[in-house]
Amino acid sequence: MNAPSDTAESVHQSKWMDYAIRIGLVTYGVVHLLVGWLALQLAFGEKEDQTSNSGALHYLSEQPLGGFLVWVIAIGMLFLVVWRLLEFAFGYPEESDDAKRWRKRATSLGKAIIYGVIAYSAFKTATGDGGGKGGTDSMTAKIMNLSGGQLIVGAIALAIIGYGISLIIRGWTEKFRENLDAQGQSGQDGSAYVMLGKVGYIAKGVSIGIVGGLFGYAAITHEAKKSGGLDQALQTVLEQPFGQVLLTAIALGIAAYGLFCFARARHLSR
Repeated sequence: MNAPSDTAESVHQSKWMDYAIRIGLVTYGVVHLLVGWLALQLAFGEKEDQTSNSGALHYLSEQPLGGFLVWVIAIGMLFLVVWRLLEFAFGYPEESDDAKRWRKRATSLGKAIIYGVIAYSAFKTATGDGGGKGGTDSMTAKIMNLSGGQLIVGAIALAIIGYGISLIIRGWTEKFRENLDAQGQSGQDGSAYVMLGKVGYIAKGVSIGIVGGLFGYAAITHEAKKSGGLDQALQTVLEQPFGQVLLTAIALGIAAYGLFCFARARHLSR
């Protein structure tokens, strides 16, 4: 009789998991396309919803067949959570350096948490409990009130900024190519996929870095309201000189990341 760990590892390596990952990547791409669209609306003064993952899901739920599509996204994101958790438990056996292997596994765990937050938001939206406005500043305020809360918020800021920088580096060096099979990197289609990935990773990294900067400013000033999610970060971009141009570029970049997710689903390499 197989041990539970052997069964979980076989699931991780199965073809069925490949199908589940592809479904998840497509739904992740849809979320980014919606966020990019809402950010574009914000750039041109037509925004009605939050330019965030939860705002995008709420926007989708109000469209024809939107409720069904939000359920599909929730399930798809759950597939990605399972994939990353299995990767955390059993991934990278070919890596001879233990420290590097566990660093990669820790990254997989972090991605599982990110996907889990989106899945949770999608399930809340699908069940009619996700219409409220996000409370990033209230969450930060609660942390601030803890002993050493200001340092905790500062550490969160550094972690978010670090993640944003890692995405920019991954985009600039085209390290994301490892996520595509050989066919997905060759020919004119491959060149287009790589360009989408490069633009998408850099734009997403910049926007996440701004979110981290807002948390850092909140920690320094001890003002929770200075923190914010992606929607506030993009609003901050809009308020800068040439903000409309910058925000339009970021919006298109986030949409490009969404399209890259579709390419990755088609040419999955793991």
